Parts: sequence; C-alpha cells; structure tokens
Amino acid sequence: MSPIHDASQHVQRAVGATPLLETPTLADLAYAQLKRLIFDFVLMPGERCSESELAQRLAISRTPLRQALQRLEREGFLQVVPRVGWQVAPLDFDVFDELYDLRVLIECHAAQQLAIADERPALPGLAAFWLVPPGERLTDGAAVGQADEVFHSELVLSSGNREMARVHREITERIRIIRRLDFTKGARVHATYEEHAQILRAILQRRDDEAQRLLRAHVEQSKLEVRHITLDMLYRARRSA
Repeated sequence: MSPIHDASQHVQRAVGATPLLETPTLADLAYAQLKRLIFDFVLMPGERCSESELAQRLAISRTPLRQALQRLEREGFLQVVPRVGWQVAPLDFDVFDELYDLRVLIECHAAQQLAIADERPALPGLAAFWLVPPGERLTDGAAVGQADEVFHSELVLSSGNREMARVHREITERIRIIRRLDFTKGARVHATYEEHAQILRAILQRRDDEAQRLLRAHVEQSKLEVRHITLDMLYRARRSA
C-alpha cells in the first residue's frame, strides 16, 4: 500500500469522511463541489447566494443541494440569511486563534502521554513516513497536507482519550479551510517534514517536555503562515473579481 493511499485511509478515519468504497450520493457530490468553491475563494467569505443560483451553478436539483448546504452549515462554512438564502461564513481569525490554542493543548497532552506510554503502536508507521531522507519525501502539497492531518490526528488518537480525539476531529474540520494553505508553499512542505521528524524523535526518545515544546512551536508557526497566506489569497481574489 502506498504512503499516499495509507494517508488517505487514515485521514478518512480521523476526520470522519465517507469511505472511498461507498458510492457518493448527489448530496455528497454537491457538498464536495460547494466546499471546493468555498476553499478556493470562488465563493468569497461573506458572499450571499440563493438556492436557485447555486442549483443552476452546480446543475443539480434542490433536494440534494439543500442537504449539502445544511451539512456545510453544520460545519460552520455557511450561514442562513433570512429572506435571502445563504451566506459564506466570514473568516474570523479570532475564532481560528482560539481553535488553534485548543488544538495545541490537546496535541501537547497527547504527545506527553505518548512519550511515556508503554505501548506505542502508531509510532513505527509515523516514523516510516516522516523520518526519511529528503529524496524520499512527497513533494505534492495536497498529499503532504493530508499526511500532516494524519500525523496530528494519530498522535491524539494514540493517547487513548476518545473525547479529546472527538474534539480534535471537530477542530481539524473547522480549521481546514485555512490550514490546507500551509502546503501551497514548497518551503512549508520542507519545514513540515523537518519539524515532524524532530517531534517524533523526541517522542521516540521519551523526552516528553521537548516533544511538547517542539509541537507547540510547530503549530504556532503554521498558524502564522496560514494567516499570512490566507490574507494574501483573499486580497488577490478580490482584486481579480
């Protein structure tokens, strides 16, 4: 099984995605199309649109479209506007900062627990993926972004705290709209490999304090980078509109 396929399977489990073997419904397809339009800033934060406009744009009937819209609303990407229709949720960086703070707390606790645990079955697989020479690393940003989610999700899952894992999945879903942008830059892909390797080595060597310090710095730097990239993309999208 290839690392990319393995990463995809882990991500599906970690974020609750529909398994690839299931045939997607029309609602699933509409959901994926709408989410891509939102993530690519084709539908801009704060933009309003009616169901009829979206149905025409996606060439889909109202029922599956409405199911997709409601799913995106539950995930926080869309908002209902009375007598108008729908609005793409504005990007609130204060909320993102709070989500990243909570993410750091959960992941640092997980790293600390994993560093001192007697059994650590997830570590060999993570090490096999991240502790590789530069020539063996993935270069595709989207694939590395998926693998990054696997890395952080597996740390939390391995801690054994199911409630923390549940909350972490929700955070992962809510910040994905900006977090994925961290992997649009080659330098950030390289930095992710280097920083994950440092974190893993600290955990493997049972240096829990260092693992937490490295993990905190890694997430904080990523947060700063994605804010900068997001604001730049929004600026460019508005100028070209």
